Amino acid sequence: MITLNNVTKYYHTRRGPRKILDSVELSIGAGDKIGILGRNGAGKSTLIRIISGAEQPTSGTIHRGLSASWPLAYTGAFQSGLTGLDNIRFICRIYGVDVESRIEFVQQFSDLGDYLYEPIATYSSGMRARLGFAVSMSIEFDCFLIDEVISVGDSRFHEKCRIELFEKRADRALVIVSHDSGYIRAHCNRAAVLLRGQLHNFDEMDEAFEFYQRSIV
Repeated sequence: MITLNNVTKYYHTRRGPRKILDSVELSIGAGDKIGILGRNGAGKSTLIRIISGAEQPTSGTIHRGLSASWPLAYTGAFQSGLTGLDNIRFICRIYGVDVESRIEFVQQFSDLGDYLYEPIATYSSGMRARLGFAVSMSIEFDCFLIDEVISVGDSRFHEKCRIELFEKRADRALVIVSHDSGYIRAHCNRAAVLLRGQLHNFDEMDEAFEFYQRSIV
């Protein structure tokens, strides 16, 4: 189980502190498929980074009884001066997994070809995202965190992502943040709505969608 208790997040701006998340409560169990709906700028990406541990809350507590991925295709941890290959080695060592078998998988999955031997600084944003997704799929987690990343790459790459994530890892927990209700409905069995920093949890998907639709009118 991953639990967030009374999680609040502020960012400092020139006009003073800005509250992004306000006393968020969330529980994620093994195999749960949770969708988090919200407008652009609602704080969805901040929430998913906090769940992953890539970012810390201003206050509140997080218990991670399940291993959680970083947000899929998140590239903030890449070292831009290193090659894609060296970044793969670095991440594998952090997670204590065999390097060589992961390199082969990432090479095939990312379709980066010889660019894997070039510095990350030379990559386009799409290339970085493809590498980030491939590295994410090379390491097994109990819970995968998805920030609308299936838009990365072309249709062939989308299909590879779908198979790896939604078919081969159908038994894993998923948290998907999106403003696309159709995407949430297709892949989740429970939903919550992030509105003005507060997370509204619902037992029934239809209730969540109705609440979300009312909030964007």
